[in-house]
Amino acid sequence: MAIQKSAPAVGGVQAFKLPDVGEGLVDAEILTWYVKPGDVIEVNQMICEIETAKAVVELPSPFAGTVKELLVEEGATVDVGTVIITVDDGTGGGEPEPAAEPAAEPEQEEKREKPLVGYGEKAAATRRRPRRRPGAQPAPGAASAPAAPAPAPAPRAEPAAAVPPGPAPGQGRPLAKPPVRKLAKDLGVDLASVAPSGAGGIITRDDVRAAAGQAAGQAEAPAPAPAQAAGREDVSAPVADRGARERRIPIKGVRKHTAAAMVGSAFTAPHVTEFLQVDVTRTMKAVRRLREHPDFADVRVSPLLMVAKALLLAIRRNPEINASWDEDNQEIVVKDYVNLGIAAATERGLVVPNIKDAGAKTLPELAAALKQLTDTARAGKTTPADMSGGTVTITNVGVFGVDAGTPILNPGEAAILAFGQIRDMPWVHKGKLKIRKVTTLSLSFDHRLVDGELGSKVLRDIGTALEDPETTALAWG
Repeated sequence: MAIQKSAPAVGGVQAFKLPDVGEGLVDAEILTWYVKPGDVIEVNQMICEIETAKAVVELPSPFAGTVKELLVEEGATVDVGTVIITVDDGTGGGEPEPAAEPAAEPEQEEKREKPLVGYGEKAAATRRRPRRRPGAQPAPGAASAPAAPAPAPAPRAEPAAAVPPGPAPGQGRPLAKPPVRKLAKDLGVDLASVAPSGAGGIITRDDVRAAAGQAAGQAEAPAPAPAQAAGREDVSAPVADRGARERRIPIKGVRKHTAAAMVGSAFTAPHVTEFLQVDVTRTMKAVRRLREHPDFADVRVSPLLMVAKALLLAIRRNPEINASWDEDNQEIVVKDYVNLGIAAATERGLVVPNIKDAGAKTLPELAAALKQLTDTARAGKTTPADMSGGTVTITNVGVFGVDAGTPILNPGEAAILAFGQIRDMPWVHKGKLKIRKVTTLSLSFDHRLVDGELGSKVLRDIGTALEDPETTALAWG
């Protein structure tokens, strides 16, 4: 791999910054260092393994020399552009220039050196500056600011004795949206006395309701009897040690990216899912015959291969299903190529690598590509390039013993097919009730560009191809 240096040398010590390994990723986790201080390395020697939001990849060194220092520990997540290692190239003995602090100005941004060749540039991070209360920094004790002098003690407090709304001494106006201010006014709650829980010190509806409930409870509820207090302690006792019985797993890497993609897809594309039960007895017989064929000696022939071929045939007959929605240009983009995605569950989460130009491959070539794709995914070596550019996806839920599901579209695609388990079921075949091999297909599609007729045609064509694979292969080419 041709590479460029990540930072200028100073006195012979080179500083290597974490590059963007594709598609505008903003950070990565250092999984494993392959080198240690004192090791002699060569140009393009793999020095570490990182996990990005999409895949686990290895980083080559752009320098030759002696490793001087590893600046990031294993397991740490750092931003793209952070210096992660320094290398002494033997031309001098100085230290590298310190890494630039916070984001550069626009003029400086244009002068940045490009990262490793073949890697994309880092997309500008968009982070909102936290909002602050005007006039003063918010402090934990803001809610306990001095209030107006209390009236003489009385045996029972009046619920309506709320302090008129207004900022507490020494503070600015409390941050709250107009609907929240109206709610506080209706409930007689002084916003200056409410502890905010929203981002940037914003008071939320829940904060106001909690303050109103607390005030009402203090004003009206008598002190609990000893027996009641004891009872409450017993009820809440398990809550105290709940943390000891819970495990918290950091959301990062592939799992974080998948979660964001699924939420974005579910709330952007109107999903519709259709189901079809199919007699795949003939498909299973075809699988057994193909396994004995010389052309398939070095590849794995599985029902998933036959489902993939059936989907490709259906797309050929209904090309509009292989499309995407271009919101910016208000266009539907129909693609005359098929990059077939295969959803794969890995230790690091769900990944969807795709077979490039799957529609142009013969069945043996498709089988070989499918085997390589799944082997790479299981080994955790799927690259961002393997997962980019997909046009349609298959998810095999049958391997988990599941009949059907309502799969969520991979972002940028119009359809996803779920392939359920194959079961022995009673089925009417040629007028007689027999035990046949039956599966359930579930097709989810984006209803903005795929209407019910098109989605139904595609699903029916897939089913037809699986019911009689040999005849449809001859009839449909």
